[in-house]
Amino acid sequence: MKIVSDFTRGIFRENPIFRLLLGMCPTLAVTTSVENALGMGAAAMFVLVCSNVVISLLRKVIPAAVRIPCFIVVIATFVTIVDLLMQAYTPALNAKLGIFIPLIVVNCIILGRAEAFASRNAVLYSIADGLGMGIGFTIALAVIAAFREALGSGSITVWGDFAWVFNEKNAVMLFVLPAGGFISLGLIIGFINYVQQLGARVSGRVAPQPLELDCRHCTICKFGE
Repeated sequence: MKIVSDFTRGIFRENPIFRLLLGMCPTLAVTTSVENALGMGAAAMFVLVCSNVVISLLRKVIPAAVRIPCFIVVIATFVTIVDLLMQAYTPALNAKLGIFIPLIVVNCIILGRAEAFASRNAVLYSIADGLGMGIGFTIALAVIAAFREALGSGSITVWGDFAWVFNEKNAVMLFVLPAGGFISLGLIIGFINYVQQLGARVSGRVAPQPLELDCRHCTICKFGE
């Protein structure tokens, strides 16, 4: 079914972080703890789904010449809503994420899905696409954050005081520093590529080359070719 394909695409085949390498700014900045990663993922998912719905509903009304400014206004509206909600109900998390919540407005994942998908598909499919991309983004953030926090702090903080502390004495602080974000992302993507190539060899398929998996080959850039 197309709706299932639209939903699963963002989780697996076109994961915005691990496959398309989009949204690197919040990915490297907020993944110092699982709590931050889940908070950012939830906020981005809310904006993704809501903006996809509105843009899909208005796709035949918005003039093509001003579609990008209109998309940004819609996205900025939902970013403001989620920012105010977090200030009211999760002020501590909002303070940790800081400027990266307002910066969701210019996140290329959200604007890209608005341009490449929501503006050209019905509401139900746009919801599936937004949920899939949001879940894929959140899972990727959580995986990177768990890796960095476990090695860099010797603990994993899920929410507030709910944390698993297991190796604080032997923590390697490098992994919670900016350089550790790049190292962690590279190691995880390298592992994913290795597993994919290994699976392809076992099944007798040809493994995709890394150059076929970067942001230049996502559906956003392919549109209009």
